[in-house]
Amino acid sequence: MAGIDEAGRGPLAGPLVAAAVLLADPAIARLPDGIDDSKKLGAAARDGLYGALTRLLPWGIGIASVDEIDRINILEASLLAMRRAVLALPSRPRFALVDGNRIPELDCDARAVPGGDRICLSVAAASIIAKVTRDRIMDALAIAHPAYGWDCNRGYATSAHRDAIRAVGVTCHHRRSFGTVRKIVEAA
Repeated sequence: MAGIDEAGRGPLAGPLVAAAVLLADPAIARLPDGIDDSKKLGAAARDGLYGALTRLLPWGIGIASVDEIDRINILEASLLAMRRAVLALPSRPRFALVDGNRIPELDCDARAVPGGDRICLSVAAASIIAKVTRDRIMDALAIAHPAYGWDCNRGYATSAHRDAIRAVGVTCHHRRSFGTVRKIVEAA
């Protein structure tokens, strides 16, 4: 069975990252304690769990670029990234649990589980892998574009990030289809 979740639907900048993990009964006994919705965990806990999960479970990552987000919209980009994450798994799942209320086009049976990252172990594991992967991408982008504070705000619409867009402008990593970015660009 696969668990699928994504990270990065709301930020003004950066890609959307989805993760899929395969979870079979024998692996459950070896999993560390503390697996939960990535949003409920601190960065150190997420990083530690990421290391354990990526060693113990088969997993795949799917990414939707900023260009794809702007072209097809954030919902479709999320479903695309989830589909890519499942395709990146080392083997095809027989069934998938997907966080949220929409199911991407998959080659297996699936069920949407609103709040799945809080109630399904496989989806919570996927949420951790997706979040840590995206955070690491944003850390790398922050080095190249330090004015925006992406190592701290992860691309979200903080006042400091919005002020930086006004002062410095947008990068190719900004989602121009998002209203906040569009309004700032139009006002400039």
